[in-house]
Amino acid sequence: MADRILIIDDDRILRESLSMVLSKRGFECEMAGSGEEGLQRILDSSFDVVLCDLELPDMNGMEVIERATALNPRLAFIIITAYGTMETAIEALRKGASDYMLKPLNFEDVVLKVRKLIEHKNLILENQALRREIHTQYDFSNIVGKSKAIQQVFEQIKLVSQTDSNVLITGKSGTGKELVAKAIHYNSPRSRGPFVAINCGAITESLVESELFGHKKGAFTGAIQDKEGFFKAADKGTLFLDEIGEIPMPVQVKLLRALEEREIIPVGSTAPVKVDVRIIAATNRNLYEEVKAGRFREDLYYRLNIVEIVLPSLSERKEDIPLLVAHFIKKYNRQMNKRVQGAEPRVIQILMNHEWRGEVRELENIIERSMIFCQGDLLKVEHLPPDLQKESGEVGSYAHSGTLKEAIREFEKNYILLRLREHGFHRGKTARALGIGEATLYRKMAELGIRTDEEA
Repeated sequence: MADRILIIDDDRILRESLSMVLSKRGFECEMAGSGEEGLQRILDSSFDVVLCDLELPDMNGMEVIERATALNPRLAFIIITAYGTMETAIEALRKGASDYMLKPLNFEDVVLKVRKLIEHKNLILENQALRREIHTQYDFSNIVGKSKAIQQVFEQIKLVSQTDSNVLITGKSGTGKELVAKAIHYNSPRSRGPFVAINCGAITESLVESELFGHKKGAFTGAIQDKEGFFKAADKGTLFLDEIGEIPMPVQVKLLRALEEREIIPVGSTAPVKVDVRIIAATNRNLYEEVKAGRFREDLYYRLNIVEIVLPSLSERKEDIPLLVAHFIKKYNRQMNKRVQGAEPRVIQILMNHEWRGEVRELENIIERSMIFCQGDLLKVEHLPPDLQKESGEVGSYAHSGTLKEAIREFEKNYILLRLREHGFHRGKTARALGIGEATLYRKMAELGIRTDEEA
């Protein structure tokens, strides 16, 4: 869709010339010969940029800006005048104009200014959309889960988000510690600052100090230039230290000083650098036991653990599994451009009974994998990984001791019941899903002894 330009000028030749030039460059143009006509067009339609003469027969261009921006605050104005002074330029900008041009106009300059204004406007809108998306994605009120265990976590996140205290998040691997850290950051006063995440266990021990605090050129072999560390990168924001228990003892001393003094000393330097950083740390270890074993500094432990948020394992919140499944199906529908409506009851039962050693991360991986193989509107047992299919008791030989006819009858009854439950016992929808007529469904239900009032 072409960007739309409104030209307000009482000079017919000028406005038609501007319209012709801009239209040839791909813009969609409308024209008005007076301020009132221009305001009416703004009221009736939407525009990206307005080119407006400062002196109009019925009103001043400044008045047009004031009245138009009251109708649409996002309108970008370029004021045009033959009587340009610094005072009028400043006044136009104060009233809300984005730019100012003098007659006689250079049409190429006009095209360039219009394009730059639209690019700037689009960038602002993209940033606003991205910020809304980020806040929605990490809004703790939308984190999946209704269990008592996860609701307690939500309450803690709400309270701690409004403070600047250090937080320690503990829980098994895969329980979502980084998601909680992001929820805290993006709902805190620091949300406009950076969120920097570092996995302390993934950094070579000899480089941890340099990665955290930075280094000066020549500080060690290979330090060919100054480097900004993670602390400096997170200035005015939040630094998330995942697997904090992996930090070696000598670096723990310097980390403690950084937290207490709010300053760091890069490797190879003697000059402290002030930093304004909130620390959120996470671990799957029992840090208190690490302190007692002499592997983690007690003073650092208490400095980090102002508030501890303990994430429950999936086994402690199994009632959240159906909600998580629905959430991941929705997520991968968007990513894979699919329209899977949900999972059949047997799939949910298998997932509820599974031992989740990999926690929520493992569950998400299984749903993603199942979505790849699902070509219909429901995730079925056959789409699950082989080890979960074995848990279902539905793969391999069909456990039935009767005749083939009896086995087929039992399967048919169970399958029709399943589809009836999926569609809320609506027989018309069920018949369409089964690919049979409604009369055929009635007959089958009567033959198989399926009652219409049977509970799901």
